[in-house]
Amino acid sequence: MVLFVAWIVVTSATLGSLFFSEVMGVPVCVLCWYQRIALYPLTAILAIGLFPYDPKVVRYATPLVGVGWFVALFHVLLVAGIIPKGIRPCVQGIPCSETHFSLFGFLTIPLMSLLTFTLIGFLLFYAQRMKLK
Repeated sequence: MVLFVAWIVVTSATLGSLFFSEVMGVPVCVLCWYQRIALYPLTAILAIGLFPYDPKVVRYATPLVGVGWFVALFHVLLVAGIIPKGIRPCVQGIPCSETHFSLFGFLTIPLMSLLTFTLIGFLLFYAQRMKLK
């Protein structure tokens, strides 16, 4: 059940990111692409682990969640201005430090990504703990 909820979250986030870029026309920066690279395969990995149910899927999904979480955290810190200018990526083209979309005045796309990876990580951790009991 927990893995199914994680799959729903991942699938919703994947469809949401595609909606923002393809329908709303929000530009996608380099760090956003790296987060997508970590997120999109999780849709297939978790689905394959659900049918038939395989608790080992947590082992395969966790590294992608970890990489996506760290890139999202870096992106959030970059948008917040905490990352120094000397190590900022993607200064040409679409800058990663700009906010192109904000929900409720504070919920940016990088923050939504960080929250999504955090939730998926907790769900995978919980699924792993349930398997051990």
